[in-house]
Amino acid sequence: MTALAKRPNVTVKLGALPIRLPNPGAPPRDRPPASEGVAAAWRPWLETSIDGFGAGRCMFERNFPVQKRWRSYAVTWNAFKRIAAGASAAEKTALFAGTAVRIYGVPPCWRAAG
Repeated sequence: MTALAKRPNVTVKLGALPIRLPNPGAPPRDRPPASEGVAAAWRPWLETSIDGFGAGRCMFERNFPVQKRWRSYAVTWNAFKRIAAGASAAEKTALFAGTAVRIYGVPPCWRAAG
């Protein structure tokens, strides 16, 4: 990722990571992890990418409905919110929509139609 981050034409989608929770010998969980657990598991990977690429070349993504068997849509987006909690307003805009709007050329959902 560090080598890719040096290339200004590369943008990264952040998400669809498996959850590698500590204590692999522990018995199976009764429930899937909540957003706190997902954020804790993903934080090192996502923050490293955001630090390397900058928020303007990163976008949060969710492979829904494929990933719904591992965790809910809401848990995933709440985990992203936890990871981005310390980001500026401009960085949050880029991560949650702005980078995707720019890269894919789609109209932003926050702008009024017309």
